[in-house]
Amino acid sequence: MLKTGGLDRFISFQDGIVRCEAGITLGEILELAVPRGYFLPVVPGTKHVSVGGAIANDIHGKNHHRAGTFGRHVRRLELLRSDGSRAEVSPGDELFNATVGGLGLTGLITWAEIALRPVPGAAVQTDALKFTGLDEFFAISDESDALCEYTVAWLDVLSREHRGIFYRGDHAAGAVRAPRARVSVPVDVKLVNGLTVRAFNAAYYLAQRGGKRVGHYDPFFFPLDAVDRWNRLYGKGGFLQFQCVVPAREGLRELLDEIARLGAGSPLTVLKKFGDVPSPGMLSFPRPGFTVAIDLPSSEIQTFARLESIAAGAGGALYPAKDARMSAATFVKSYPRLDEFKRFLDPAFSSSFWRRVAG
Repeated sequence: MLKTGGLDRFISFQDGIVRCEAGITLGEILELAVPRGYFLPVVPGTKHVSVGGAIANDIHGKNHHRAGTFGRHVRRLELLRSDGSRAEVSPGDELFNATVGGLGLTGLITWAEIALRPVPGAAVQTDALKFTGLDEFFAISDESDALCEYTVAWLDVLSREHRGIFYRGDHAAGAVRAPRARVSVPVDVKLVNGLTVRAFNAAYYLAQRGGKRVGHYDPFFFPLDAVDRWNRLYGKGGFLQFQCVVPAREGLRELLDEIARLGAGSPLTVLKKFGDVPSPGMLSFPRPGFTVAIDLPSSEIQTFARLESIAAGAGGALYPAKDARMSAATFVKSYPRLDEFKRFLDPAFSSSFWRRVAG
């Protein structure tokens, strides 16, 4: 394992282009860029992700329907191979396309250059809309994707009517304060179960008020970063996240119906429609369709297998960045450029995921 935390220097920042070493986190870039009128073009659900990790997993965010994946905004990067050679690659190079979304298997990214987007400040105007049923979600999603930069939904996955809250937002002008209060879960305590999830989901849905608000970007993009060690709420066994994308509405309905039937409870189930902006990487996960992410106790082995079967049968794919159980058959079926990618593997780089799915 190579720890890249020491690669923590900014190299240059000019005209919205930042060049930095691969160990810099997205949060550190935002601390530098936002006061200067810029924002990362794509952010995931946490800011504690390194630039190298963001590229290697070609991460996506709430604005995939407009901005695509993180890799689309990387202008160049340097790759250190195990034979000591260094390659500076950019979009259009085959090695670049293999490295973006390449799961760290093509070598070590040492630095990258990223194009940022201009913003009026740290404020984001958000709106929350309740929905009941997938038909209503589809309608709100289509409308919101046309109007807003950022769209995502929280789903009460245990409600058979598939109710939820649709969030949408845009960067806005105005002075706002960054949140300061943080909480931490001090010990492992298994509080997440079917009963507590049903109670939490019902209370959260009822408490949500609609209407537009202007606030700091941090709680909109990174709500869980405010809670340290929240994984402890799943007990010592922890949890795994299942995330997939399915291309059609029928597949999404089948998947969510099965989750509700199994009683696979999660207080944080995320639903998002991917756009048709093509991803640059050979193994990039996002593609047109609907992506669902659900946290489940790590002991739910049969549930993971059942959901994987439904997603694969619907012509979908699982997200390698968050996977711990995907079968080799599903991986091969989901990533048709796999053989092309294998030509660029660094012979000294591997992972437990790669050995499981690729032999």
